[in-house]
Amino acid sequence: MSAPVSKLELRRRLRAEVAALSPEERAHESALLCARLREQAIWRAARSILFFVPLRDEPDVWPLVLEALAEGRQVVLPRHSLEEDGYVGSLLRDATSDLCPGPFGILEPSSACPTFPLKQLDFALVPGIGFALDGGRLGRGKGYYDRLLTDVPGFKCGVAFDRQVVAELPTEPHDVQLNGILTPTRWHVVSRQARP
Repeated sequence: MSAPVSKLELRRRLRAEVAALSPEERAHESALLCARLREQAIWRAARSILFFVPLRDEPDVWPLVLEALAEGRQVVLPRHSLEEDGYVGSLLRDATSDLCPGPFGILEPSSACPTFPLKQLDFALVPGIGFALDGGRLGRGKGYYDRLLTDVPGFKCGVAFDRQVVAELPTEPHDVQLNGILTPTRWHVVSRQARP
């Protein structure tokens, strides 16, 4: 079976797993995940952080965005760029007035928000459909995040519900490996030996 077919099947199965969570379970697990991240020294030391606006099927990390803004950290979100045919980092200053729907219906910083150099990020929270403990990530299939993450030198952390972590994922040359995975029950740092 080819990798794209395997990825398609995995996406279908993992989406069904997450869809089985009740809204109350999602909220509870999201709160546990945020609490677990707050315990990590690498998180507490990060001054410039790439976040994402969570979709309904993703852990809700938005409380961390609000906390980081209140603490004076640099909060960066992906913003779609027609010129780049992909996403760039954009600095968020106000979580209410700076956001508007992007071309895919996802909230993102408005064009009035300044671009932030991805090479200056300390830490990145990365969404996905599935994750493996070797740092593999299964995205939505467009490759936008892989292209975005290639310029991020800081710690790249997958964010998931526990049921989104699998033993192994099919990978392709363009897939960016993560440095760690955060779930409601674990903080897993990928060892160098485990990464290809």
